Amino acid sequence: MDEKNKTKEQQGEAHKISTTLDGLPAGDPNVTEKVDPKAPLPEGVTSKMLYSDIIRIGWPAFVELTLMQLTSMFDTMQVSRLGAWATSAVGLTNLPKMLLGTAFMALNTGTMAMVGRYRGAGRQDDAKRVIRQTFILNAICGILFGIIGLIFAEPLIKFMGASEDLVLREGVKYFQIQMFGFVTVSMTSCITSTLRGCGDSKTAMKYNMTSNAINVLFNWILINGKFGFPRLEVVGASLATVMGQTVALIMAIRAIRKKDQYARLEFPKGSAFKLDMDVITNVTRIGFPSMLEQLAMRLGVIVFTKTVAGLGTTLYATHTICMNIQSMTFMNGQAFATSATSLVSQSLGKGRPDMAMHYSKRTQRVGMATAAFIAVIIFFFNKSLIGLYNNDPAIVAVGSGLLSMVALIQPFQCSQFVLAGALRGAGDTKYTAMVVMLTAMLLRPGLAILLIKGFGFSLEGAWYALVADQLLRTALVFARYNTGKWVTSFKPTSQAKQA
Repeated sequence: MDEKNKTKEQQGEAHKISTTLDGLPAGDPNVTEKVDPKAPLPEGVTSKMLYSDIIRIGWPAFVELTLMQLTSMFDTMQVSRLGAWATSAVGLTNLPKMLLGTAFMALNTGTMAMVGRYRGAGRQDDAKRVIRQTFILNAICGILFGIIGLIFAEPLIKFMGASEDLVLREGVKYFQIQMFGFVTVSMTSCITSTLRGCGDSKTAMKYNMTSNAINVLFNWILINGKFGFPRLEVVGASLATVMGQTVALIMAIRAIRKKDQYARLEFPKGSAFKLDMDVITNVTRIGFPSMLEQLAMRLGVIVFTKTVAGLGTTLYATHTICMNIQSMTFMNGQAFATSATSLVSQSLGKGRPDMAMHYSKRTQRVGMATAAFIAVIIFFFNKSLIGLYNNDPAIVAVGSGLLSMVALIQPFQCSQFVLAGALRGAGDTKYTAMVVMLTAMLLRPGLAILLIKGFGFSLEGAWYALVADQLLRTALVFARYNTGKWVTSFKPTSQAKQA
């Protein structure tokens, strides 16, 4: 391909996803001064234009994440009908699985931030280097941690509090099947982060919707033994999940290999598997604190969950159901955090910290409006939501009270997600890691243990601790955001060399 045609192709790729930012002049990417949070919008730019960018990136992510969580809810509903033992067996596998996934989750935090930086700076070749390197690293992590999970499945489920033989046996089966599909999750997550860093959340929505549909269909078939298939119960639920994940990976690879993708996955001859220290350094500088953050959160939640598991199977089943519903409410904050991370990283890559501030503030407002709507639904329909999972009067009575707490913290929870997403887009991951270590790893489990074992509270004590965690975390993230220091907290090494 001659230089003229190559340039035309790259220009076409670069404008597949466009934002208001693309029409603005570039600033100094090495700016060291904080931006004035009250600075006016650039000439010719309106709030409507920024909200359009935010929603265009956020709504597909919201649909995707919501449908993924609905699929998880459907899994739990189907499994719950087998009995409280089945709900507990599956619930006990969630945290070990997340703990093993912290390495590639951290990698992909760095991937999204760096791809966004390079997209904003117009450095397409660098964006491609990021996806190539992190895709390979994700594959290695997925295989390695999948093997670890297979080997240590039983000790992990026991550690989580499986005290009944049936719960332990079925939990181990479910978890081991999930570990076989772990590598598909890691690689798909890498591609999703890359697409979102470019501002393309719609493609990820499409392949994850397909994955969810396959999961739901085969859940029903394999759990219950329909159409001549054997009744596999908990094992069937796990197999259905892996089937959906495998289809998602195939579709994701096809999408990221298309010529019109800005950060296309390519493997040049002779350099496909060479380590690129600029890429690895930048990604790990952002990702390593995120890994510590995720580890702190998971370790805290493990202690928290073990404390709750000691209250008995029925209360633990109630807790699992309510946590599943609360996880559903995370989708709003996480979706608009995607908008914040993508637009902030692109703004800073272009040397426009003023736009990073404008985008993040408006993203928070959109998320807050959605959070208020979600809070009203949960508050007034809490018993109906619990009943979708289990109609046991004891579970409904306790669970409805817990969901009232979930409703009340919605505005705080969403703001925390969105502003933390802005900080991550800027590469300011050390601060968010410290906040999570303080709140999720220390405050939540420590307060839960104190209230339950020290003061004799039942399950409500654990949820008071959860609310305290969310409120303090929100306050600390707000405090950091309001300083404005995050816009100058990170400079990519290759960018520094070019300056």
